[in-house]
Amino acid sequence: MCGIYGITDHDPTFINNYIQTCKHRGPDGNKVWWDPDYKVTLGHNLLSIMANPELSIQPWKTPKGNALIYNGEIFNYYELKEKHKSNGFAGITGCDTDLLAWGLDKYGLKFLDEIDSMHGFAYYKVKEQELWLSRDHAGIKPLFYAETKQGLVFGSELKGMLDKVPGCRKLDNLAVSFMGKTGINALRNTFFTGIKKLLAGETLIYDVANKRIKQYHRIHIKPTSNNQTFDMVEFKSMARKTVDMCSIGRRKIGVFLSGGLDSSLVAYELKQIKGEVNSFTNKMEPNVVVDEDYNSDANCAKILAEKNNFNHTEVKITPTNFIENWDDSIYYMEQPVYNPSMSMYNYTNKVLSQHGIVVTMAGDMGDEILAGYPKYWKMRSLQWLKKQNLDNGLKTWDDVLKLWLHRIKRPLMLTETPIDDNILLEEFKKCYTGDLWNPEDPIGSYMALDCVAQVPEEMFNRNDKYGMAYSMEGRFPLATKTFMNYCMSMHSDIKMGKGKADTKILTKRAYKNILPNSIINKMKTGWTVPVGHWLTKNMDATLQKFYKDRMKEQHGLDIIRASQKAGKALVPAWIFSDWIKKYNMYF
Repeated sequence: MCGIYGITDHDPTFINNYIQTCKHRGPDGNKVWWDPDYKVTLGHNLLSIMANPELSIQPWKTPKGNALIYNGEIFNYYELKEKHKSNGFAGITGCDTDLLAWGLDKYGLKFLDEIDSMHGFAYYKVKEQELWLSRDHAGIKPLFYAETKQGLVFGSELKGMLDKVPGCRKLDNLAVSFMGKTGINALRNTFFTGIKKLLAGETLIYDVANKRIKQYHRIHIKPTSNNQTFDMVEFKSMARKTVDMCSIGRRKIGVFLSGGLDSSLVAYELKQIKGEVNSFTNKMEPNVVVDEDYNSDANCAKILAEKNNFNHTEVKITPTNFIENWDDSIYYMEQPVYNPSMSMYNYTNKVLSQHGIVVTMAGDMGDEILAGYPKYWKMRSLQWLKKQNLDNGLKTWDDVLKLWLHRIKRPLMLTETPIDDNILLEEFKKCYTGDLWNPEDPIGSYMALDCVAQVPEEMFNRNDKYGMAYSMEGRFPLATKTFMNYCMSMHSDIKMGKGKADTKILTKRAYKNILPNSIINKMKTGWTVPVGHWLTKNMDATLQKFYKDRMKEQHGLDIIRASQKAGKALVPAWIFSDWIKKYNMYF
């Protein structure tokens, strides 16, 4: 895992500064390159996972003399290496960058269909003066870009390009309005005016000579309903295969073991493959038992870890380390998110790094491909859909988008002039087209939308930001093309069954008598720090002061302060307010 940076101009000073700003993304090497005609400058931070760092330094010169900078992993590297021996691939570095460079030269964009990867890369065709920017099918790795008078500027993180994009510190009202409406900014626009992001599965082709975006290419994983049966043996075989694919490399692996089904599946299969597992679980101190026991997941994780002899670490989350890691969590995240637990996520990644972990694994994407949320069950009810103003049910792709747009009950007022819902819907439709729609499986189509709109922004984004802040690469076995295509080939009816409402029944059936009953039978809970309860129950004086200081120092957010009530909803307001101050933003 690495960091990539570039500009379609001769500007090595800017790229060097960008590299230094994001040096946490790659402690194993860095380099700047520019083409002979001074049209493009590229830079790279290296975090070496697969091969000797001396053999992996980028920018990479391809067999045809083009240039590649690459952030990611090709999980079917060994399979493709063997396959393409007869086609002329003679890579000897053991590095997947070598394969990607060769494949793009030989097959062009078609090679993206072959690789099962997480990636953000830039590929510059020198003679054609054409630049390709690409993001993987699931949006695991980020890539941001902006069109300026100087040309196209891009990178793995936002913070290094802010001074290069005029006016970007003005809040983008479209992004802010969409975030306020849905709790997630799933649009192409970022909160920084003029800076955009590639969407999941998207490749941008840029004409360097004429300074214009020529086209976008998109890879979708949609519900196909090809497989109308479920085979437990096959399911477990596919689960083990995808974990095995994601365990490649020579660096120490750590698993975020939440105590839920998905992370437990990943940890269990990794133990069968590698013989050992380093697992990490959050434990709240003081614990709170109100609507749920905030340590119930940690207790389940401990049972699994002890049963399977994991090297298990409980990461204690306290009001003190919540406060101590607050500022870093704001800075590294780069854009505000609707989540009270960002400080905890940042601290947990720091602890993993202190234990020598360089590669992390987690169970994200399991809920979206295997019907893990109760909301999918609700969509079966016409009565419930009518309450969402969908009198005829989910009949079209527009219906899916409209329902997604109302995914949260209490939208945040993040701006005094929110954009109209109809305009938001049209912008949403531009980003996520009907290519994801399967009229034979409307609920599966909603799941497919969650895969590319919710997961990249809510889960993968925080993992990249907080993992890379401590030079760690995050992997998600349940988000490989291989496993996603397998699961999305099954109709949502198979995943939910015909009995009483239950979530992830396929995983439960396949891993019954393998995973502890406490995990199989556990109701779904979130990975959440109980900061709202700590506050309302006056559990920590320092946290109370922290809260009062935040309420005094709202930065241009009187409208938010007036609309928030005590409890969990406070924290998103703090995040938004402190982010505005940290990044010198203005309305």
